[in-house]
Amino acid sequence: MSTRKVQEFFTQQSDNNVQDMRLIVLKGAAELGARVDYHLTKWAEEGGNPRNTFIIPNDCPRFSSGDAKGLIKETVRGKDLFFLVDVGNYSIKYNLYGLQNSMSPDDHFQDLKRLIQAAEGKAARITVIMPSLFGGRQHRRNYRESLDCAHALQELHAMGVSNIVTFDAHDPRVQNAVPLMSIDNVMPTYQVLKCMLRELPDLHLDKEHFMVVSPDEGAMNRNMYYSSVLGVDLGMFYKRRDYSRVVNGRNPIVAHEYLGNSVEGKDIFIADDIISSGESMLDIAYALKKQNARHIYTYATYTIFTNGLETFDKAVADGVVDGVFGTNLTYLRPELAERSWFHKVDVSKYIAYFIAALNHNISVSEIIDPHEKIQALLEKNKV
Repeated sequence: MSTRKVQEFFTQQSDNNVQDMRLIVLKGAAELGARVDYHLTKWAEEGGNPRNTFIIPNDCPRFSSGDAKGLIKETVRGKDLFFLVDVGNYSIKYNLYGLQNSMSPDDHFQDLKRLIQAAEGKAARITVIMPSLFGGRQHRRNYRESLDCAHALQELHAMGVSNIVTFDAHDPRVQNAVPLMSIDNVMPTYQVLKCMLRELPDLHLDKEHFMVVSPDEGAMNRNMYYSSVLGVDLGMFYKRRDYSRVVNGRNPIVAHEYLGNSVEGKDIFIADDIISSGESMLDIAYALKKQNARHIYTYATYTIFTNGLETFDKAVADGVVDGVFGTNLTYLRPELAERSWFHKVDVSKYIAYFIAALNHNISVSEIIDPHEKIQALLEKNKV
């Protein structure tokens, strides 16, 4: 979808078939929401329908006991509402009995439901943009376990949510829990490649110099897509686990075993949905270096680094990892931006495209599968 096409959309706002669109951005997604709003207001002005902002002010104040309520501070009657929420932003604080508490994913999700309640029955349509899917890492049941993500989706459906847009779901099959609700699971592949080519001008994305390696079998689909559109070889690691023990709720990994062609002398790209502690990603990087890989670049849609950045600092200093790419779809710790080895992939324009397309009820298939844009990008950057 071209920017010109989106600009044309905003000349159609007077069309009776197009509902007036507004954004409700929760606190945790304020920075991302401002960037999305920037693109939308820019397109609206260029389309002859200027707006200062599409964002409706909102708040979820709390009593000292911790109870809360959702407030929407402008009318939403007849509006096409898009709620933007980041359930992973732990930097947002609230007071509880005089103590400062970081908001958990549960707190963010409750605030989302509060604001949906405040709009329910008045809005023309409700779409939730939740890049990091609440409870998404608990994607299947073993023994007596809860299925938080599936239940959350059912809650949103029952509250009248029409569409959910998420990015790189840990297991997209969770949408089977709500077969009658529209869910778009989006992969920012084009944005990642565009950022890589901009940040690494000496990178050669061809079969002789470059290779994609999946960190495990669960990440094969996303890495297979990269290898297919780039026309390069694909390798894979699988995790050998000790199923006789459970540590921190899971069976510990004994070793990462590699399957695939030789990586010697090649630049390696490893894509996953999340870098949490980063231990698995670093184990793989060290294993590839032992096989004489040239440069190693890692990517994760959500680079949260729960155990800090020191282990990655060491890996970079040791020449094992050459760069880490991550999106701004969830909160990024401030010190991460100071690291020369980290490259931020901005996905705000992509979200703005989605909002414009959904608001005008057009197909999003071109946005979800940007194969032609990727090929044009590669052709433009061909040496």
